[in-house]
Amino acid sequence: MKERYLVALLGLVLGGMLMGGCNVAKHLPANERLYVGTDVYVKGDSSVSADEQKTLKGQLKDMARPRANKTLFGYPYKVALYYLMGEPKRENDFRAWFRKKFGEQPVLASAKAISSNETVMMAFLENEGYFRSEVDGRLEEIKGYQAKAVYDATVRPRYYIDSVGFLIDSSVIRKELATIRDRTLLKKGDPYRFEVIKGEQARISDRLRLRGYYYFQPDYVAVLVDSATGNHRVRMYIALKPDMPAAAEVPYRIRDIYVYPSYSLNRAERDTNQQNAYVHEGIHVVDPNGTYKPELFTDVVGFRSGQVYNNRVQDLTLSRFISLGPYKFVRNRFEPAVQGDSAVLDVHYYLTPYPKKSIRLELAGLTKSNNLAGSQLTLSWRNRNALRRAELLTINGTAGFEVQVGGGVQQPVTNNRFGIEANLTFPRLVSPIRFRFYRRQVLPKTNVQLGYEFISRRTLYNLNSFKGSFGYIWRTSFRMEHTFQPFNVNYVNTSGITDRFIDLLLEADPSTFQQYFNVLTAEQLILSTIYSFNFNSSPRTSTPHTYRLNINLEPAGNLAGLVVRKRDDFGNKELFGVPFYQFFRADFDNRHYFHVTPGLTWASRVFAGVGIPYGNTPYGNAPQLPFIRQYFAGGSTSIRAFRPRAVGPGTYSRNANGQRILLLQDGGGDVKLEFSTELRQRLTQYLQGALFLDVGNVWMYADETTYGPGSKFSKDFYKQLAVGTGVGLRIDLSFFVLRFDLAFPLRKPWLDESQRWVFDEVKPGNKAWRQENLILNVAVGYPF
Repeated sequence: MKERYLVALLGLVLGGMLMGGCNVAKHLPANERLYVGTDVYVKGDSSVSADEQKTLKGQLKDMARPRANKTLFGYPYKVALYYLMGEPKRENDFRAWFRKKFGEQPVLASAKAISSNETVMMAFLENEGYFRSEVDGRLEEIKGYQAKAVYDATVRPRYYIDSVGFLIDSSVIRKELATIRDRTLLKKGDPYRFEVIKGEQARISDRLRLRGYYYFQPDYVAVLVDSATGNHRVRMYIALKPDMPAAAEVPYRIRDIYVYPSYSLNRAERDTNQQNAYVHEGIHVVDPNGTYKPELFTDVVGFRSGQVYNNRVQDLTLSRFISLGPYKFVRNRFEPAVQGDSAVLDVHYYLTPYPKKSIRLELAGLTKSNNLAGSQLTLSWRNRNALRRAELLTINGTAGFEVQVGGGVQQPVTNNRFGIEANLTFPRLVSPIRFRFYRRQVLPKTNVQLGYEFISRRTLYNLNSFKGSFGYIWRTSFRMEHTFQPFNVNYVNTSGITDRFIDLLLEADPSTFQQYFNVLTAEQLILSTIYSFNFNSSPRTSTPHTYRLNINLEPAGNLAGLVVRKRDDFGNKELFGVPFYQFFRADFDNRHYFHVTPGLTWASRVFAGVGIPYGNTPYGNAPQLPFIRQYFAGGSTSIRAFRPRAVGPGTYSRNANGQRILLLQDGGGDVKLEFSTELRQRLTQYLQGALFLDVGNVWMYADETTYGPGSKFSKDFYKQLAVGTGVGLRIDLSFFVLRFDLAFPLRKPWLDESQRWVFDEVKPGNKAWRQENLILNVAVGYPF
């Protein structure tokens, strides 16, 4: 019955579209045709290769304007919907809304557009070095009411650079030109390209502005081209225009620097009164209320009195002020003057601050990698100038709940979560040892963090977590960021353990109950040092490839191991009555994105990590990482065809009587290997589809007693990899991405080696198979 209704509805929709097809021709203006696209035919000289002609064809076609209406199987359905409801009687009536929402105004074929495109295409060919090429366009009628544009491009031989010369004389600025010519973008043997010429003009301008020529512009660079050398070669001569303004030929130095840190348009006269200024290390600060310590501005402002003007120092100073935190608006002004025989600049920085203190209440939904979803209430208090040098103090109090969703969970977990956290960020390096940072880099930061979190897993147990850290963040370029935390403390203990929790552990695996119980309930004290390195590809890259690399290193317990002498009953050293862990942990996460087309992206990720436990093994356990530092596999940001944290270690299985048992943290390991790849296709402005494949597992580094044979990393690790695949739908609202990934396993590592591939068991039509194998992951954000 339902199928008949669907067929009838589909027929009605198709019938409406066919009727709309008649309306398209009927509603077009008299003697007009619907524009349906562009064809370009390139006829090249014998010296123009077939690959060149193919590339030029695509480039010329992309330039054609206007764009044709959207079609479905060649049918202009958007135009049909535009006419379907008839002409609106008012601007805001239903017909106008329908037309705007679903329709598209018809794009009409135009002879004027043909002429304009001819001019644009010929200019492009000229700029690419195909001098004296020709483009001829015309309209061709098709299907009665439609027309397309056809362009015939006759491409002449391309010109190449024969030589590049710089015209230099005895003037100061032209002598500067001689010192920067070695890195010219114009190279002998390269094809003539106007874009490269513009790039060379910008390069010369940038280099001169680095040397104090404040008023110099790229337009003041002349590039003379001589094409009369024969054999399709050109000679290029680079010179500075003789009619450029005199000010552009003069290098400027910085004289006085003024900072107005409490500037407001309503109080401009008072806030910029230089009689109220004090001078600190050559910087004039107008801050009569003493809101900021003067050292702040010596850190941020890159210029010093007497220094030659440098545009990069200027850009960096503005970037520092903007990223500093306290300021809503940042503006600057240079004021030229003459001092003796020298040209000088006075520089003024106008800073409009945010309110110093603020409080905010947030209610948010959240999802996590272990398929926990819920809601969180956060009360945040912020002080943007806590110690008068733009230090940011943030105190957050949180309360929320989480429930296990998706992932085939049959015994879901519910968490109640409460926490408080304080963060203090200094826009400088805070240390008893004085560091000198490169003045042409972004300001380094020092972070201090303290926090406590209480998690109640209701009928199972309670978890208390304390953490503290002290560290630095700095950038050596806009692509590379370093984080170094010399002091990092984590303490976790479990309380309120219930009989039900013990029963679940016994049900999961009675043979390893005691060992596993010790691991799960032991106090965990971690004293470590963490170093992280992040590297990103340039956001301005013109290639279709972008990538990101993250490396983390964490040695733990070494300093305490050297200093502490007290030991517990198991021979482990302890601090404040709690044994601490010793280990070394290292991992890297490499992500690559290949933009195949504007709407299709191929994204891949490789993750590898290893933790090596040694020395202290608290409570007599076999050597392994503490649970809060272990790696996990399975879930919405891992191997999506398996339940969260349910893969491994190795061939170990966490199924008891076919039921998923959710414990403290499932499936942890000391070693992790994971590979994921997916194709992301944009379907509409807000919808994106995906097809993905995930491979990986976790293993123990040395311990085989907790999870049994097959859980330890070995040379046969590749035989124990879990494999899953699936499809995804993402709702992309730019600021928010809601992700639905439906996946199923292709390889289950806990089965006998000859039975691990389960291709032959895939039965989407079988309800029992779907219940056991189909995993729906719901999450916020992309998996990588």
